[in-house]
Amino acid sequence: MNDLDFPILSAIVLVPAAAAAAVAVLPRNRPDVIRMVGFLAALATGVLTVWLAFAFEAGDAGYQFVSQHNWIEDLGISWIVGVDGISLFLVVLTGVLFPIALIGPKVHRDVKSYVAWMLVLEAGCLGSFVALDLFVFFLFFEITLVPMYFIIGGWGYDNRVYASIKFFLYTLFGSAFMLVGMLALVFLSAKGRPVTFDVRELAERGALAENTARWVFLAFTAAFAVKIPLFPVHTWLPDAHTEAPTAGSVILAGVLLKLGTYGILRFGVSLFPAAAVDMAPLLLTLATIGIIYGALVATVQKDLKRLVAYSSVAHLGFIVLGTFALTNQGVAGGVLQMVNHGLSTGALFLLVGMIYERRHTRQIAELHGLQKSMPLMAAVFTVVMLSSIGLPGLNGFVGEFLVLIGTFITRRWWAVVATAGVILAALYLLWAYQRVFHGTPTGDNVGLPDMTWRERAVMAPLLALIVFLGVYPQPVLDRINPAVEALVSRVEKATDHRQPAVATRREAVGE
Repeated sequence: MNDLDFPILSAIVLVPAAAAAAVAVLPRNRPDVIRMVGFLAALATGVLTVWLAFAFEAGDAGYQFVSQHNWIEDLGISWIVGVDGISLFLVVLTGVLFPIALIGPKVHRDVKSYVAWMLVLEAGCLGSFVALDLFVFFLFFEITLVPMYFIIGGWGYDNRVYASIKFFLYTLFGSAFMLVGMLALVFLSAKGRPVTFDVRELAERGALAENTARWVFLAFTAAFAVKIPLFPVHTWLPDAHTEAPTAGSVILAGVLLKLGTYGILRFGVSLFPAAAVDMAPLLLTLATIGIIYGALVATVQKDLKRLVAYSSVAHLGFIVLGTFALTNQGVAGGVLQMVNHGLSTGALFLLVGMIYERRHTRQIAELHGLQKSMPLMAAVFTVVMLSSIGLPGLNGFVGEFLVLIGTFITRRWWAVVATAGVILAALYLLWAYQRVFHGTPTGDNVGLPDMTWRERAVMAPLLALIVFLGVYPQPVLDRINPAVEALVSRVEKATDHRQPAVATRREAVGE
């Protein structure tokens, strides 16, 4: 356990929150100053999260950098924050993506409100990933809805109002289930003991009856399934992605959707291991349908941004698949894939936004031969696209490979069907690339400017991480694996679920 006097995790949450308050009092007629304040605050937060990853003790399965303060003592609510291997890199991912989203895409109006909402959103996301008190998590989880609603509705495209309302209502509906489940869990598990929202203590108590635990697990899962989104509650995502401004799409795909997959692991599988095992076949089936359905629908999209949006439905299905395989490889692959998807899909949305800034259209049929006038853009798009497909040597391959082998050893047929999603991903992305970048440009596609130095600087850290995680993911896995193994071990102790010998490193070396 990492003991540090300085409350680093509280600082990571408070820096963007304080910056949002500072931006709110700056004069509206100084957009450059506002944007720089927002960027520097997000960058400072990013630096802290990267330092956190280096200071985190690999090999420790427990929570580190824990900070605890009583808040509403009579109700057992406390400010408790901490990270383990499951949440660590989601914090880092958030810290990396927000400064890029703030400095990358252009904002054409009301910069002050835009930057303030982005910083509030960052604080909400970081608070959700580090919260170890269920009430605090719920609070941050709900806070993220508000800024994203305003970002889509205020700075999005033509149908932004419809998309923002649909996003808000869907996720709010899911949150209602979580609120009911949270209250049921906290008060039913007390049984004469003090009420607590401390996730660690709730996990130890495990005092709910079997059927009650199953219903509460379903309530939590319903909320997180909408957030992921899992088939068939995914319909808000393509509209939200298509109508959101570029930065909104980057954060939505890169960070916000991970609140769902992370929530299922942290609060679903961890608090209700027996129910997770019972419901695994249902969730594996929905994940597999989402992989195939998302890939097939992506193939027939005419809008390049909507194609990337549907690819997210498929990729997030892989994360859920690995989670409910309930093996060390599957769960670790799911956690790593959360990070990989955030990098690859966030980069794809940035590139689609750059193309739109030049051509003012995202229709694939109207884009042709862009490689002639934008060779560097084409090269960067190729690398990011191949990482999304899962090409060996790039980040996407490692996560998907771990998910598929981890699923194959316990849920063979689900893994076999899901593998078709990898092939379909290659089909729809390569086909789209061929139509957009190959051929001879005509009309408005002639003479488009290539990437500027600013755009190159925005994409450089994402490309570096895509290659690094594809070539040498071991430092990341060294920090993820202990927490994952502890979680799977907890599931095994609470149920009759057992991983095959091949799934455990100890058995693999003959111990």
